This record gives sequence, structure tokens and C-alpha cells, in this order.
Amino acid sequence: MTTTIPSRARRSGADRPPPDWDLVYRRNSIERLKRDRPGLDVRNELPSLIERGYEDIPEEEVVRLYWWGLAHDKPKIGTFMVRIKVPGGLVRPDQVRALGRIAREYGRDEAELTTRQGIQLHWVRMEKLPEVLGVIEAAGLTTAGAEGDTVRNITGCPVAGLTAEEPFDVTPIINEVAGFFYGNPEYSNLPRKHKYTIAACSAQCNAPEIHDVALIATVRDGRPGFGLRIGGGMANTPRISRDIGVFVPAEDTVEVLKAVTNAWQRDLRYRVSRAKARIKFMMDDYGPQGVREKVEEQLGRRLEDGFAPEPAPEADHMGVHPQRQDGLVYIGVPVPAGRVTGSMLERLGELLDDLGADLRFTRQQNFIIGNVPASRVEEVKALLAELGLPVGRGRAYARSLACTSHRFCNYSVAETKGKLDVMLGRLTDRFGAERIGDLAIHMDGCPHACAQHWVGEIGLQGTTTRKEGADERVEAYDLTVGGGLGARTAIGRRLMRRVPTDEIDDVIERLVEGWLTERAARGDATYTFGDFASERSDEELIGLASDTGARSAPSAPAEVAETAVTVRIPGPLLDLVGGADEIEVTARTVGEALAAVAKEHPAFGAQVTPDGKVAEAFLVAVGEEDIRSLAGLATEVTAGSDITVVMAMSGG
Repeated sequence: MTTTIPSRARRSGADRPPPDWDLVYRRNSIERLKRDRPGLDVRNELPSLIERGYEDIPEEEVVRLYWWGLAHDKPKIGTFMVRIKVPGGLVRPDQVRALGRIAREYGRDEAELTTRQGIQLHWVRMEKLPEVLGVIEAAGLTTAGAEGDTVRNITGCPVAGLTAEEPFDVTPIINEVAGFFYGNPEYSNLPRKHKYTIAACSAQCNAPEIHDVALIATVRDGRPGFGLRIGGGMANTPRISRDIGVFVPAEDTVEVLKAVTNAWQRDLRYRVSRAKARIKFMMDDYGPQGVREKVEEQLGRRLEDGFAPEPAPEADHMGVHPQRQDGLVYIGVPVPAGRVTGSMLERLGELLDDLGADLRFTRQQNFIIGNVPASRVEEVKALLAELGLPVGRGRAYARSLACTSHRFCNYSVAETKGKLDVMLGRLTDRFGAERIGDLAIHMDGCPHACAQHWVGEIGLQGTTTRKEGADERVEAYDLTVGGGLGARTAIGRRLMRRVPTDEIDDVIERLVEGWLTERAARGDATYTFGDFASERSDEELIGLASDTGARSAPSAPAEVAETAVTVRIPGPLLDLVGGADEIEVTARTVGEALAAVAKEHPAFGAQVTPDGKVAEAFLVAVGEEDIRSLAGLATEVTAGSDITVVMAMSGG
């Protein structure tokens, strides 16, 4: 039988007495590290770290490199990912050429477009990092704050300034905000990462629903300004941002963003544990009105009442579109899984120079060529096709996302980019690019949700499983359905667990076939997969996905044993537990659960729970709650409880 899991009573953080810095420093090793060795300072220490040698550098020093957008590649052999910030995604032709040259000379000619409208390289050797940072900055770009506890890259609508529909062009405001916050020491010791988005897109293509702070353009009494939403985010605890009911005049943008961020960073409740150190938890605790009051307290005045406008129907800006400037068009180009090459970027830069155009990275890991003379569209399309980026590629490629994947990311446990390409190729071959064109598949390799699987119409999160009769674990995926943004905003619901990688394509094909069959029967071209999923029960969809409804246990929602709890293991520790990212044990407390894992996997116990205590390098949470705010290892768990081991030095 299925066991009913009692809900844990949750006390709002706003009801708890505020902690002091002494408690923060005792509980949070990253906060101590930032106090003693600020992340931004590591730039000047790079030469000495390089001289010391990669193998001898302590992990906490590598964590500090995050503040300059630098992170271990996988495997950890001395090469780094370099993440570059591009405010609003807009890059000049000379910058495109520079990015291409950097990727070709330092990154094995590989690069990835990101979901924050930036670009990242891999394979950069440690001794080359100062040189690479210098070349990036010479191009007028920066990596400062691309990771770490900072204001991350500021996103927006990639066609800002080009469309007649927007109430005003926010590009100057994005640049003003970036100029103030990027590399600013006062905003480089935040509780954790902090994501702004600012846009005037009527379709709200920049996903304000899932950002920490979103400014949505509107005009009030002839004055340009913004509605303000706060508290969105993904990862293990997805949240949709909430409107706090104010109007922010455009000229007050930086002042109000400072107040929002200060209200959060100065409340020490959100520094005690990195498990709850995002502004979405402040929204949980205080609600929209309470958050507004905290912001106004920082400002020293009340804000005008107002609200953010509702989104218009969805727009991804792909294909050829006229601009508001006579004789010019912009061209949206699908980039499968966001993968480009340096050589490709160099050729694009040359083309842009010739056209007098620019390049704009999108949230969906694509790019847009702006300011193209209408008379030269066919010429541009021909060159793009030559580069392997045809404008007419199916829209599902443009609408689908994949994270960095386990090729480079130490947290990912399953393939994403290559798997997504194969999946979309199969769907296109079977059903046709036009028929599946509205489908959005978001594929993540771990719970961090960098590809936002919670808001994909189909969301896939990498995991592992053991197939019947086999000893070795294989890659697998948890499946969510029904997510969306804009007018269809929703967090997807988890439908199936641990579908093996060699079965997931068939599962997706059956679901897509069911959707397309229903859409044809209705004769409604606007009927989306999200609509299809929301109208059906889990049982109906699982039956459809498995063809007969009789599917193996790991794939369908499993009945929970009376005393079974799940211990979730982060990617960097999988070698300690035989590759299992989730381990079910019988336990009544967190301590018993971790002891059970340690008994089966002694290497895990030696690193995570030496002497029966959780090592400082790790956090342990039950649901959303750090066990140190509960009863520690004595925290009771019930059937179906999730116990998550978190890397305290994750940096992001």
C-alpha cells in the first residue's frame, strides 16, 4: 500500500529571532571564508596559486575562483570553465570575434551559450587564466561575478530596442545596473547568488517568473518604469516570483535594486545555512507585503503602488522579423543545446562587421542577429546554413534547453546536451519538425536545475538506476511534465522516476505521439503539450508512456516502504557510493540514515560523517531544512522523507 507522509510543521523564518554574526560564522564555512579571504581578491593571487601548482591548491581557494567565473572542469585535472558575463546578451562584432579567438586559442575551439545570455569556455589551463581574463577584459567584457555569491549576469529580452511592441528600450538601464553591480565589493558578499532580469518584452521572454528579482517594463502616466517581482528560483525547491505591488520609475532602478538586495543580504537569517540562502526563502517567510516593507525600510521611503503587466502570448524571437527601424530585420537562429565553436564565432563576427549588425545571446541558448539590412537576409541565411546553423531548423531545437552536462560538470550524473540532440532528432524524424515545433524539453544532469527542467513542458533530471539483473548502475532520468512560463506559468509535476537512458526516448516519443494525436483530433494548432499534460492524470500519462501501462518499478511512482527514506548524494561524491545518487535506507532519524549509508559505503562515512558527525565540508537537509536548525542528526524522519547531502563549499 502507499504510505501517507505527514507534513513537517514549518516555522517561518520571520518568526525566529534574528541570528548574530557569531552564529553565522560558526554555522557557515563559506561566510568565514568570505570574511577572511574575499572572493574578488583572488584575482591578484592567481600568479602565486599557479606557481604553487594545481594539485597543492586547497579546495577553498578554488571556491574563491568562482568570484571570477572560474570553476573546475570535470575531471579535476587542472582545466577550468571560464564564464563570461554579457549584460542583456548584446555583443558587438569585435567582441564576437574576440570570443571566437579566445575559444579557439584557449578552449579547444569549443564554447557554450548559457541560459543567462552569456557564454562559457572549457579546457582553459590554470596557468593561462590570467592571460585569458586579460584578453576578455580587453574586449570590453568581464567574468567578475559570473559565479560566486554575487549579482550574476543581468538578463533581458534579446531584441531590446528593435521591436515596436516594447514600451521603451531598457538597454541603457541594463548597462547602468551592470556598471554599478558587476565587481562591486559591496554586492560581492551576498548570502548566495543573486539574479536580476530587466526587460520590456511584451511576451516576457526573459522568464521573470524564475528570477530572484525581475523588473518588468510598464508606462504610468507617461513615465517609463517597472513592476517588481521577487523570489523566483529553481533547484530542489522551485519557486515562482511574486509581485510586491509597486511601480519603480526608470530613473530609480539602481536605487531600488540596491534596496531589494540590501534587505536580503543584511538579514542574517539567510546567511546561517547555504541550504536556505536565496531570496526566495525570504519571500516564503515574509510574503509580498512583508518583503515590500523590508525594501522600503532600506530605501527610507514608500514606493508607489503598482503592478507588473501580464505577459502577452509567448515569443521566442526565432526566424526573420522586421524591426521598428525601417529597412532592418532581426534573425533568430536556433543553436542545438547552445553549442558553438570559436571558429564559427569568428566568421559570424566578420559577417556582423560587414552588415553593420550585432549579436544577441538568448535565454534559450540561441542567438539573434540584429540590425540586418532586409536586402541581405538570404545571404545571411546561406552563411548560417554553411556554419551548420540553418535558420529553418525545427523550433523545438530553439525552445529546448540542456545544462553543461556530465562531460564538464562535477555535479551532473547523466548526459544532457548530446542526449537532447538525439532525442530531438528522433522526434523530428518521426513526427516532422513543424508538428513538434512548439515542444520545449528541458534537460538537467542534476537537481541544480541549470536548464530549468521544472518549467519545461517536458523536464528531465539526470539520475542513476540499476536495471534488473545487472550490478552496474546506468544513467537514468526523472520525468516532469506540464511546466511553463509566461501566460502558461507552472511548475511541472514529477511523473516518473529513474527511467533508464535506453528507455527514455521511447517514453518521450509515446507521450509526444499522444499529444499530437489529440491536437489533430481537436483541430487546434495552439494546443500545447503542456495543455495535454495538465488535462490528464498521472496514471493516464504513465499508461500512455509505457504503451501498456505495465512498466518496471523504477520508472513509475513507486510505493514507499513503511520506513524507507531516501539519502540524496551530490555528484562529486558518487565515487564513494558506487555511483548511486539516491540511496534508500530504513531509518527513524537522519543519523541512522547516514550511518546506514556509511555502513554500506565506508568511504562515504570516512569523508562525510567521520566520528559520527557531519564534516564541516557538508550540509545535510531534510526537505528544505538544514538539520542544524532542527535536531541535528537526531532529527526524526518518516517514510518518504528526503535527506540531501549538500557540498558546503559549492560556491554557487
